[in-house]
Parts: sequence; structure tokens; C-alpha cells
Amino acid sequence: METETLVLAQEIDFSMWGLFARATIAVKLVMILLIIASIWSWAVIIQKHIAFRAARREARRFDRAFWSGEPLDELYQQIGPDPAGRQAGVFAAGMTEWQRSHRDDGALIPGAQARIDRSMDVAIAHQSEDLEKGLPLLATVGSTSPFVGLFGTVWGIMSAFIEIAEAQNTNLAVVAPGIAEALLATGLGLLAAIPAVIFYNKLSTEQGRLVAGYESFADEFSTILSRQLDA
Repeated sequence: METETLVLAQEIDFSMWGLFARATIAVKLVMILLIIASIWSWAVIIQKHIAFRAARREARRFDRAFWSGEPLDELYQQIGPDPAGRQAGVFAAGMTEWQRSHRDDGALIPGAQARIDRSMDVAIAHQSEDLEKGLPLLATVGSTSPFVGLFGTVWGIMSAFIEIAEAQNTNLAVVAPGIAEALLATGLGLLAAIPAVIFYNKLSTEQGRLVAGYESFADEFSTILSRQLDA
């Protein structure tokens, strides 16, 4: 009897596709949802990695230009009021307000320093919001995928027990396929959640460092303008 059961178990397809094909509709939907979430997460991870690397490279390049000793008015003319770079955009926001604060006779409108600071703060907020896009998705996938997979497992085990009861047979050939199908949902949930959590933490840290760099630059630039205002 045991030999016959082992032979029957060996004939069962335990590959991922075989397990998916035998699963119930509800478990199949859970698996498909988790696969889509995993692919979407990896797309966000790759896109943010490329965007953050480009932002770091642009910030280093702009820092060299900013501290090269070139007059700030000339640098502003080169990059324009709406540059592509993020740190350059913070600089352009401050310079745009600086120029708008001058009257026709060359005198400054009162409160120029405060308006310049607010303009750069708004630019930093926009850059921070743009850098943060996609990160909430990683957080959502990382926190919910294990529970979605667990739901698929519970549903699959429930269906397996129903089949066992209907077949009135508890040998390995009857029990193993249903349990394996159910556990596959949990495995897919963890497969989607683990990379999402790891890269969410990593990318959130990088996003914070970039924004802190923009804020530090804005403070330094504001200090330079403040000295010119006092002069």
C-alpha cells in the first residue's frame, strides 16, 4: 500500500506551473496578484535606482559649477529658469525670486530674503515629492503581500481538506497536492514582500539623503545671498 502511494505521489506534477494549474480559482487569483505585485515592485526599484543615481550625479556636477567661482547670474543664465536637474532647480527657484525682488532702479523690495527662502523650500518640497513617488507602493507590497499569500494558503488548505473529506482518503497522493498548492501562495507572498521591504528601506534612506543635500545647498545659497543683501 505504501509503495502504491509513493508511486502515485511521484506521478503528480509538483512544478510551480503544475501546482498553479491545479489550484482553485481563488488561489490562482491570489498567485496572479502576487506575481503582478512582485513585477511592479521590481519595476519601481529599478526606476528609482536609476533616478537616484542620476540625481546624485547631477548634484555633484552642479556643485562643481556652483563653487567654481563663476558669477551666479551667469550660471543662472546658462541653466535657465527651469533646468532639468533637481539641485539646479532649487538654485533656479532662488535666483528667479532674487531677480524678481529687484526694482527697476536696482533697489531690493523689502522681504526679499524671506521670499527667496520660501521659493527654495517650495522647490525642495516638489523635488522631495517627485523622488518619493513609487516608494509607498513598495511599502504597501512589503506589508500586505505576506497576508495576501497567507489568505491564499488558508483558502487552499480549506479546499484541500474538503477534497480529502469527499474522497475519504488521507494517503499522500491525495493530501500532498492540495497542501503544496496552498503553501505556494505563501511562498509567492514572501517572494514579493522581502525585496519590497529591503529596497523600500534602502531607497527611503537615499531619498532622505538627497533631500537633505538640497536643503543644505539651499541654506548655503541663502547665506551667500544674505551677505549680498547686507552689503
